[in-house]
Amino acid sequence: MGASSIETTLHSFRSKRIAVIGDIMLDNYIFGHVSRISPEYPVPVVDVTHEDHRLGGAANVALNTLALGAKTILIGITGADHNRDLLLELFRSRGLATDGLICDPSRPTTSKTRILSQNHHITRIDVESRREIDDAIEREILNSLESVVNSIDAVILEDYNKGLLSAPLIKKIIASAKANNVPVLVDPKHQNFFAYKGCTLFKPNLSEMAASLGILLNNNDGEVEEACLLLQQKIRADTIIVTRSDKGMTLYNGSFTHIAATSLEVADVSGAGDTVIGVLALGVASGVDIVMNATIANLAAATVCQEVGAVPVKSEKLIKAFQDHLQ
Repeated sequence: MGASSIETTLHSFRSKRIAVIGDIMLDNYIFGHVSRISPEYPVPVVDVTHEDHRLGGAANVALNTLALGAKTILIGITGADHNRDLLLELFRSRGLATDGLICDPSRPTTSKTRILSQNHHITRIDVESRREIDDAIEREILNSLESVVNSIDAVILEDYNKGLLSAPLIKKIIASAKANNVPVLVDPKHQNFFAYKGCTLFKPNLSEMAASLGILLNNNDGEVEEACLLLQQKIRADTIIVTRSDKGMTLYNGSFTHIAATSLEVADVSGAGDTVIGVLALGVASGVDIVMNATIANLAAATVCQEVGAVPVKSEKLIKAFQDHLQ
């Protein structure tokens, strides 16, 4: 693929319709600086300069596909609280539809508050429930999918183990998508890791794969390949893509391809995995060769790592990164 072809590929993304189902989060950022230690306890005192609210988890995945021009349907749950109101406000300001945002008053809206000083993380505060959804909420999730499944080009399942993607729901979503010839791409977490059997593309990171297989795994090509073969026996996906931090990615679809990490400066890895699965879904929906698809996704992740906090990929940065990659 030449430099002009990346623009053609990105242009093809704009005609796609992607459904994202998963754990929606509100990411709060408190920025400031530390100049003293508290006299009460030996902890740093952060003098706050400003705050920011952003969409996280499955919502950040949706922002990535939306940022690349795709029609994006996001399906997930929140509580009935102030953080839901903030999410609704962010959805509207970013141009995301709120129809799939199902309210469950029995749980809080998942939120993560990060406190930073000079762009260094001091601490993080999580408010969440990991309890699995009940039958009524499961039916609402399935109904939301069924209402769009015959008009979408791919489904992304974005699992952060916050209770939405239970094993029975995962099985039903994959069955529904398969019945409509819709590819299913999965960004898994440890719980229910092997429930995604028969999906189109399975994208764990190295530590998730090692923990779920119950093995010690060094980040070298040989051991990663062996682990992929073990994983494929259990998951039976069309393609497995393992993200390997500074070692890039390994792709397995009957043969192995190792894609090196890029050398772009890293400020924050938050949200990089969200970008990868979003770009991969658009590539699968557009019929892009899987190795080229993974290469583009790898470059897209590198561009978002240049900024602090989870941010969606920008087309112009991705085009430049791809052009630089060809040189």
